This record gives sequence, structure tokens and C-alpha cells, in this order.
Amino acid sequence: MTEFRMPAEWSPHDGCLMAWPTREDLWGSVLAEVKEEYANVARAIAAFEPVTMVAPPGFGEEARALCGDGGGDGDGDRDGGGVTVIELPLDDSWFRDSAPLFVLDGDGNRAGVDFRFNAWGRKHHPYDSDDRISGLLLEHLGVDRIPSGMILEGGAVTVDGEGTLITTEQCLLHPNRNPGMNREQIEGELRSRLGVTKVVWLPYGGLLDTETDGHVDGVCAFAAPGTVVISLPSDPDHPDYARMRANRAVLEATTDARGRRLEIIEVPQTAFADMADGEIEVSYLNYYVANGGVVVPVAGVPQDEEALAVIATAYPGRKVVGVRALAIAFGGGGVHCITQQVPAVRTAG
Repeated sequence: MTEFRMPAEWSPHDGCLMAWPTREDLWGSVLAEVKEEYANVARAIAAFEPVTMVAPPGFGEEARALCGDGGGDGDGDRDGGGVTVIELPLDDSWFRDSAPLFVLDGDGNRAGVDFRFNAWGRKHHPYDSDDRISGLLLEHLGVDRIPSGMILEGGAVTVDGEGTLITTEQCLLHPNRNPGMNREQIEGELRSRLGVTKVVWLPYGGLLDTETDGHVDGVCAFAAPGTVVISLPSDPDHPDYARMRANRAVLEATTDARGRRLEIIEVPQTAFADMADGEIEVSYLNYYVANGGVVVPVAGVPQDEEALAVIATAYPGRKVVGVRALAIAFGGGGVHCITQQVPAVRTAG
């Protein structure tokens, strides 16, 4: 039987998948603004690698008009790939969670794990097209499909590519996902489908993250083997001040799959801003690691630059780019939530 593993996000990519936002009942008055933000994210990523934007039927031309060709960043030292728009049936636009999770075998061949999707515990309807989109994408890309009956969103896990996976109990053990599976069964499916050998369970996701029930991609991310970037708000009045310190204590006490103690890089900055007559939080941790770059959501506040500098220390040699993502945060996510990397196939020679 062929053994597959999920590579780390910083491994080489063939490209990035995104989905065009059109859900009026979610975005409401910020729909036009969020389309601009999605297009800006796509163009920022396309400066480093090709982007495929999937639009619902009838919205392809709109996506093309706003995204442009996206190729290159003008400084001559990046291999941008542009933005290609295709049309497939969609309900929503969060490809970190509804697109396949790609895995590689020992020879570098690629497959896609097609987990089930139920709109974060049936919070939005309909979601049947998003439950099917993973299979349609794999067919479009000509990539073998590995089915799984377990409900899992990609934002709920982060991996180091060397056997370690971090997740949160708040999300993966929530009864609205897999009520018929216990912790051991969920961990077994993660090991089987994603090729991990150690699962680290953090107790908490973000308290304000009621949309995803505490995805790990708002909490921490592997930045390199043995290195984790973690959100650690410095303000004692922040709702996650104690919760993120409890998560840090778990990481301090654990080792990865290869027995290494984890180096922890703290992002103490947080960003709150007004959007649609309310206050929303932009998670700096919800970034996308591209070929040679890191695209980070920002809020247009002074803390942005400090957070970008911290993230740059975690990814030496990569260009760190901030992209305004207030409307995306209003919808419940960030740059990582709306993207899904396609790892490069390793070729002989």
C-alpha cells in the first residue's frame, strides 16, 4: 500500500487554490469590499506562484476583471504565475477548509485527501456543493483522490512535514463535526490519511472564533521543523490572554515526532478594527506561506508592522507582504482560510 504524507506549507508549491466570494447572506454590505480583498490576496500570492481562482458559474468574468493577470511583483526577483479563473459549482469561498488536503508519497507523487465538509457544524446552508468541490478539483487537476468519511477542515491542522500535526481540542472534538468518533478514532484517521505519527492537542482555539469553533490556524503554525509561531496577546484584557498561554504551556512540554523540543516564536500583537458597524479582530497568524514569500492579513493599524517583523524572523529568506483583510476577517477568517497550497510534484533527476 502506498504511503502518503502531508508536506509542510513551506515546501515547494505548484500553485495555490482560491474560491471567489459571492455568498450574499454571509458578506452582506461588505461583499464588494471582500471581493477586492480576495483579488488583492490573489495578486499578492501570484507574485510568488500561480493562483487558480475558482468562481461559481456566471462569476468567472467578474473574478478575472478584479484579479487581473497577477503576474510578478515588479522587482524582477520573483517567479509570479498569474491568476487563472475557472468555474465550478460553489456554495462558499473558504478553500482552506473545503478544498482537498494534498499529500505526497515517497516518490514525490501527489494525491488529494477528500475529507467531508459540513460548513463548520452546519452553520451555513446550503453546503452540498462545497462538500463535493474537493473531488471536482482533484478531477480538474488530474490528481488521484483519497476519500475519507471524516469531517475535517484544513484550517484545523498544521503539520511540519516530518510526522507532527498540531490541532485544537476545541475544534476537532466539537460534537458538531464527528459525533460518532472519539479522540482516538479522529487521531487514527489523521495518522492514516495525512501520514503523521504524532498529534499534539492544544486545548484552545480563539474564544472569538465561533465560526470555526477554534481552528488552529488562528492560534499557531509550524514555521520550520521544530519551530512554531504562536499568537500570544500581550494585553491581559484580551479574551485569549490566558487561553493562548495555556496552549503555549502544552507546546513547551511536548516534543515533535522526531523527539525535538519546540522553539516557540511569539506574536504578541493583536489587531482590532471597525468593520460594518462592529469591531472585528484580524489574526496575524492566519497567513499563507508561498514560494519565497509570506502573505499576511493586516488591519491598517500600527501593530501591523510589528507583527510583520516578527513573522519575518520566523521565515528568513522569504519576502513578507501584508494585505488588508478587514472584510475577510468580518466573514470569519484570514488569508490562510481562503487559500490552499498545491505542493509540487518531485520529479526524477
